[in-house]
Amino acid sequence: MSEQPRRRPSKPYRRPKKDPVRVLAFEALRAVDERDAYANLVMPPLLRKARESGGFDSRDAALATELVYGSLRRQGTYDAIIAQCVDRPLREVDPPVLDVLTLGAHQLLGTRIPTHAAVSATVELARVVLGDGRAKFVNAVLRKVAAHDLDGWLERVAPEYDEDPEEHLGVVHAHPRWIVSALWDALGGGRAGIEDLLEADNERPEVTLVARPGRSTTEELMAAAGEESALPGRWSPYAVRLAEGGEPGALDPVREGRAGVQDEGSQLVALALANAPVEGPDRAWLDGCAGPGGKAALLAALAAERGAALLASEKQPHRARLVARALEGNPGPYTVIAADGTRPAWRPGAFDRVLMDVPCTGLGALRRRPEARWRRRPEDLDGFAPLQRELLRQALAAVRVGGVVGYATCSPHPAETRAVVDDVIKGRGGAPVQVEWVDARPLMPGVPALGDGPDVQLWPHLHGTDAMYLALLRRTG
Repeated sequence: MSEQPRRRPSKPYRRPKKDPVRVLAFEALRAVDERDAYANLVMPPLLRKARESGGFDSRDAALATELVYGSLRRQGTYDAIIAQCVDRPLREVDPPVLDVLTLGAHQLLGTRIPTHAAVSATVELARVVLGDGRAKFVNAVLRKVAAHDLDGWLERVAPEYDEDPEEHLGVVHAHPRWIVSALWDALGGGRAGIEDLLEADNERPEVTLVARPGRSTTEELMAAAGEESALPGRWSPYAVRLAEGGEPGALDPVREGRAGVQDEGSQLVALALANAPVEGPDRAWLDGCAGPGGKAALLAALAAERGAALLASEKQPHRARLVARALEGNPGPYTVIAADGTRPAWRPGAFDRVLMDVPCTGLGALRRRPEARWRRRPEDLDGFAPLQRELLRQALAAVRVGGVVGYATCSPHPAETRAVVDDVIKGRGGAPVQVEWVDARPLMPGVPALGDGPDVQLWPHLHGTDAMYLALLRRTG
């Protein structure tokens, strides 16, 4: 009787090991994709829950944050690379699988995590959240991704600059082509400037605090954060920059509402409006699009120092509540209302200063909301345009003769900045308005590279701020 061949013993099933850092990162990416959520709103509660569960330290939080934001920033580039490594169109890959692949690609191409560790950790994540079958697919794809470094992949997936400069820059710097084109138009100049801007969009922004006048000081914030963890602002006298990893919510002045987190560009916009010369009295100020309340809190504090009162108006009730919370404890008079700025709840000519920081595409804050670059579409500009023009018209109606209106956006797109102001002043779509430009540049002392004026455009790569735009207009009739 012939001897039967021995069967090799099968490996015992190994339960996948749950890595809380990568599971958290995966959950954040799913929330961004499924709910159109923003990572900067999703991450804090996820990190808080992870800390409360125990065994999740500051290094874990830093890695989870890097995995989420890095994956979102370079999503388009990673999509182009992954597409070269799968045997089907990318749209046919299930979104949860694509999220895991993107997390793996970022670890391989965008961090210093060793190749073997990046692959094995991502495959283990796939076993936990996708199952063993799809984990094998993830393993096969990531081994192909690992065949080249990022520069090697970009040589393969990006067109030559001379053949298609906008598409080349879009793939290399992870921006949709239409955004590259719009930013280039707004910035002007040659290749170096636009590349610097796109690179700045992909850098993690500093956390900047504002010491609200009369309630806190930069010295107090610096002491609370520790001299080694904080730097003074570059341009705003009320700004303090936290070193990487600083937690603003742990500082007493922030927790007590006497200081807040606010980009230095937003501070400069509020300060420029507050310091613009007005003719006659200076007692009534309006923030007509006040949510979530950062600029309103700074304006209210500045107004209180001069004996002026601020009315902060926000259309959405839940955002109006955020404004009220930001202004709570302000020493001077203020009022917060939920009202639509296009249907004013105030009488014409009632204010000496008006700020309209209008809803926009947010292309100036892509450092903070990296998913917005993939979510926005060119047609969104058409959706915002009528609202932006009507809000500016109502702002000019709300200010008295001799008073000043500040029109602001967190977008450098020409269609959301100077085009809006020009159309309203010249009466396109409505009656012309009697105004004169106020040069905003002298109202941002010390800030370089502000252009030809009279309006101002800030830039991440030039000023270290969000790309805030400001036009100041004085009502003359």
